[in-house]
Amino acid sequence: MQKNVLHAMAVVVVMLVSLTLACNHSTSENKLGPLRPHNANPRYFSDPSGDVEYLTGSHTWSNLQDFGKTDSPEPFDFDSYLNFLIRYNHNFIRLWRWELSVFDVGTGLFYVNPHPWPRVGPAKALDGKPAFDLMTFNQSYFNRLRERVIAAGEREIYVSIMLFEGWGIQTSNAPWCWDGHPFNKANNVNGIDGDADDDGRGIEIQTLADPAVTALQEAYVRKVIDTVNDLDNVLYEIVNESGGYSTEWQYHFIRFVKDYESGKPKQHPVGMTFQYSRDTAVRGKNETLFASPADWISPNPDGGWRDDPPDSSGVKIVINDTDHLWGIGGNRAWVWKSFCRGLNPIFMDRYGYFVPPDSTRKTQWVDFIEPVPAVDPKFESVRLNLGHTRSYARRMNLADCVPCPKLASTGFCLANIGVEYLVYAPDGGSFTVDLGDIETSYVTEWFDPETGTEQPGQIVRGGEIRSFSVPFDNDAVLYLKMNDGR
Repeated sequence: MQKNVLHAMAVVVVMLVSLTLACNHSTSENKLGPLRPHNANPRYFSDPSGDVEYLTGSHTWSNLQDFGKTDSPEPFDFDSYLNFLIRYNHNFIRLWRWELSVFDVGTGLFYVNPHPWPRVGPAKALDGKPAFDLMTFNQSYFNRLRERVIAAGEREIYVSIMLFEGWGIQTSNAPWCWDGHPFNKANNVNGIDGDADDDGRGIEIQTLADPAVTALQEAYVRKVIDTVNDLDNVLYEIVNESGGYSTEWQYHFIRFVKDYESGKPKQHPVGMTFQYSRDTAVRGKNETLFASPADWISPNPDGGWRDDPPDSSGVKIVINDTDHLWGIGGNRAWVWKSFCRGLNPIFMDRYGYFVPPDSTRKTQWVDFIEPVPAVDPKFESVRLNLGHTRSYARRMNLADCVPCPKLASTGFCLANIGVEYLVYAPDGGSFTVDLGDIETSYVTEWFDPETGTEQPGQIVRGGEIRSFSVPFDNDAVLYLKMNDGR
């Protein structure tokens, strides 16, 4: 009982400190600017000053378009959401795009609004509303997009703009996997039919099969870029979870964004993420992401990205996303393992979509989407520890730090050898760290991921393998920094 009370008090203190630090930082010089892969350490992005910008944060499904069980959905409180992110010391979100106006994932219909194209009629779409005009744009959608990117930038939060969405047309139940799409021939006044094989799914729109569809998509992407190109805190993601069939289409749009922005004042990073499919035969491979022309990627679970993430090689910046690893899931061990392997971890947070623990619903996304103003406490440790890794990222010189799993018996070590080391011990207990041949001393610090508290350790000498014992009863982080006094 006493331990639980102390734990709760410690968490509250850490959250208040994080908020204070975030607020103080926001009043300092704003270093936001179009990110680039860091020249010396391309595992990370760099800001305009050349410093590493480590990205981490929580994203949620309705942070751009409103959606819910009512038609029209309740508006999303974006300002409160940004305050929530700052409270946890987060600096990155995916800004979600939904292509369907109506979809069904097994709990009744969900409605989405607004969309990039206006609903003008006079014909009615299958959802009973005026049909879309795909040759003009709904300016209110793009105004909202710009306003939200600006609002995030004012809080020094980077935003990845999701250009397309592929999960819905693959997984939503018929007929609303396609009957709610603007490119359904019954839903637009332009005669566009994106479902060439008439199978009621329309996944062809995320291939290059129909030049007329591709041309409409290119016009939309140009409009997005024109809307936000002058803003500094922008990244792009081509599509969320479109299957392996979309590879050439995604490669095309990665190049399209880069080519179009090359003639603009600013250029922004472009990402390619997990190619999900219900049909495992057409599910994409991580190798396709690494081979892409994208600047950053988010892999699927294959290869241990959940429990034992591979070292980041620097070939691509990896934003390791729980959305593509679990759907809904993650834990603080995954957060620290990702950090120690040179990755940028982010969390798919059902912010506003929490079902209380006594619910009889199954723990699947399709079963528990019921909007309520709450967040799931089960993942509080994930949110907090994402922010804790960012605090260490800002203390360390990440430009010179690389994953060095062989230096620690735990297998998780991020180090600038001879200068600083961060070691994660997922099982606590005792472990060793190889401090090499450099005869110097190090100041040590223990961090408790459960309580969010730090405590000083002993000064230790380098030049050999040293043993350490965790001073508390759970997982631990050990930070060693060269002693200025030697």
